[in-house]
Amino acid sequence: MLRRSLRAELMKCRRSPVWIVFLVLPVFPAFLGTFNYLNNLDVLESQWYSLWSQHVLFSSVFFMPAQFGVFCAWQWRLEHTGGNWNAAMTAPVPVRDLYLAKLILDVGVSALAQLCIGALFLLSGLLAGLRTPVPGELAGWLLAGTLGGVVVCAVQLYLSLILRTFAVPVAIGLVGGIFGMLITSQGWAVGFPYSLLCLGMRANDPQMELPMPDFLLGCAFYLLLFSLLTVTALRRRDVSTG
Repeated sequence: MLRRSLRAELMKCRRSPVWIVFLVLPVFPAFLGTFNYLNNLDVLESQWYSLWSQHVLFSSVFFMPAQFGVFCAWQWRLEHTGGNWNAAMTAPVPVRDLYLAKLILDVGVSALAQLCIGALFLLSGLLAGLRTPVPGELAGWLLAGTLGGVVVCAVQLYLSLILRTFAVPVAIGLVGGIFGMLITSQGWAVGFPYSLLCLGMRANDPQMELPMPDFLLGCAFYLLLFSLLTVTALRRRDVSTG
C-alpha cells in the first residue's frame, strides 16, 4: 500500500506548477547572497566560507521554510478539495501509508533543494572570482541541511493538514524560519524545529563543528513528534467525517 500511495503522490507531481517554486526561489538567495558578499569583501574575508554564510543566511531563514511550506500545503490540497477527503479516507489505504508517502516525497524534495543550493553556490563562487579549493565541508552542509529540511516538512505537513488552507501554513513557515534564526543565535537551535535547518547548514558559522548527537536527537524527536501528531489527526478526522 505504501508503494501505491507513493506512486499516487508522484503522479500528482507530474506537470504540477509547484515545481516552478523549486526552480525559481533558490535563485533569489543565491543572487542576494552573492551581491552581499561582493559588496562586503573588506569584512567577509573567508572567501568560500563567507559566500556560503551569505547564501544560507537568506535561504535557510526566508526562502526554504516558505518553499517547503508551499510544497506541503500543495500536497494536501487535492485531499482538501471538494469531496476528495472522504474519498481518500475511505480508500483501502492505511492513513500511516498515506502520510509516509507524502513524507518520503518530502525527503526527495529536501534533497533536491539542497542540490540546487549547492549548484548555485558553486556557480556563484566561480562568477565571484573565487579560485581557492571548494570547502570539503560542503557535502556535510548539504546532508545536514537535507535532514533539517525534512523536519521542517514534517511540521508543515501537520500544519497544512489541520489548517486546511494554503496561505496560512506558508506564512507560519516563513515566521518559523525567522524565529529559528533568532533561536539559533542564542545557542538553542536543537530545541526548535525550524532552527535545525539553519543549524545543519551552518548558517551562522560555516566552520563550526556541528554537535552531531544533539542535532540528530533533535531531528529524530521532532520528526517522530509531528509524524505521530499527523497520523493521529488523520485517524481522528477519519472517524469524525465518516
